[in-house]
Amino acid sequence: MLPEPTSTENQPRPSQPTTPKLGASSEGKDTRYDSRAVLEKVSSKLRAVGLPGVECALDYLLYLYRRNRRPNTLELNYTAMKLFLEFLSREEITPIEAVARKHLEAFIEHEQDRGLKPVSVRNRLACLKAFFRYLIEEGVIRSEVLSRCIAVKVPDSLPRAIAPEDIRTLLGAIEKTRNRAMVFMLLRTGMRIGELLSLRLKDIDLCEQKVFIHEARKTGAGRVVYFSADARDALLAWLERKDPRKDLVFYGQKYERLTYAAARMMFVKCLKKAGLPGKGYTIHCLRHTFASELLNAGMRLECLQPLLGHTSIEVTRRYARLTDRTRKDEYFKAMALIEKGGIDGNY
Repeated sequence: MLPEPTSTENQPRPSQPTTPKLGASSEGKDTRYDSRAVLEKVSSKLRAVGLPGVECALDYLLYLYRRNRRPNTLELNYTAMKLFLEFLSREEITPIEAVARKHLEAFIEHEQDRGLKPVSVRNRLACLKAFFRYLIEEGVIRSEVLSRCIAVKVPDSLPRAIAPEDIRTLLGAIEKTRNRAMVFMLLRTGMRIGELLSLRLKDIDLCEQKVFIHEARKTGAGRVVYFSADARDALLAWLERKDPRKDLVFYGQKYERLTYAAARMMFVKCLKKAGLPGKGYTIHCLRHTFASELLNAGMRLECLQPLLGHTSIEVTRRYARLTDRTRKDEYFKAMALIEKGGIDGNY
């Protein structure tokens, strides 16, 4: 966990880099999520590996960039293609024109055997199938490679929410002002971690208790979310202490931007201090808890969907399987009648 910055009165302004670097510009803008910067970064990495088929992969990344694909899409495709080209090299399958359906199936089996989660294998397969479709259109490989469907079944698992008593214990154990504000904002707004770490002062309306997310990292769609009174109090306590020169609401040691890893480590340490390690809770569980608690309080799925930023209500509907209080009440009502012997009939 990054130490919480102390008061900045009478302290010199932190020095700014004189030369913009990939990942941080002189204006303080984080370009890790800028498509052009990401394209240059992953293209450079691909050229460095020097594998057969790299030129096709580079062309495909440029193709995606020109179609305004998001930075994380470029990174996901880079990872999938790099791993696949490395696999082909180990299997001595060159050139890429020699790729057949069996090679794609063997790669997917390899990824499964090394313990990759089904959802990750599925996403990797989707990237490669799109890459292959591009190669087919370009006349590089034969269309027979994708003539039949290749799919990975992913378990339809339930979202994991934090139990109410554990939430109370967790909140009671967080002492640092910044960390408390971060946890409350995640818990009461349902924001994704990346959205919280990118939050700027201009995006917050304290009077209306709402946050403007202009472009969601995952979907690219903007939305407005709201925060509760307890989250506002935690946020105000942090804003009184933060450096007013910093535009980002949450930052770390030496005024650096907080990373995903630092945020996750902060949450892990908070769980440990609260005596809740080993329960499988992650920082993303705060988003699941937000959704579950609102549904339990009677909010309709149609209202919850835009707050979570889901493009499909079917994704939001997963939470209803966790929190359908009507189903629970009906079950125990019927079971009470059964236990009393109050039903008749032959089966």
